Amino acid sequence: MSKPLLHLDADTSIKALHLALLNQGHDITRTPTDWMPLDATDETQLLGATAKGRCIFTFNIRDFLVLAQSYPNHNGIILAAQNSWNLSSLIAALNCLLVETQAADWIGQVRWLNQWQR
Repeated sequence: MSKPLLHLDADTSIKALHLALLNQGHDITRTPTDWMPLDATDETQLLGATAKGRCIFTFNIRDFLVLAQSYPNHNGIILAAQNSWNLSSLIAALNCLLVETQAADWIGQVRWLNQWQR
């Protein structure tokens, strides 16, 4: 079994979050990257993450719930309400998620980050 690969979409693309998760040994990418421009649409970000075998983390709940129905074979969508989190709690919860789950667990799944809040 392999660990999930994660992509931070444009809404969650916080440099400090990205670096903290990289420093914990996780395979994390963020918008922008060489394969995802900063101005990419939500659809492009979901399809790009899926093409790279990555789950996507977003605060853009409404749009990604719709996209999940249009593209049910995505590699996983992780949702969080932005006003419910600070940086340290995001780092801790995403670290737990990445340690406790496997990539195969995420195929077609839409889940709330709150499940890994301690």
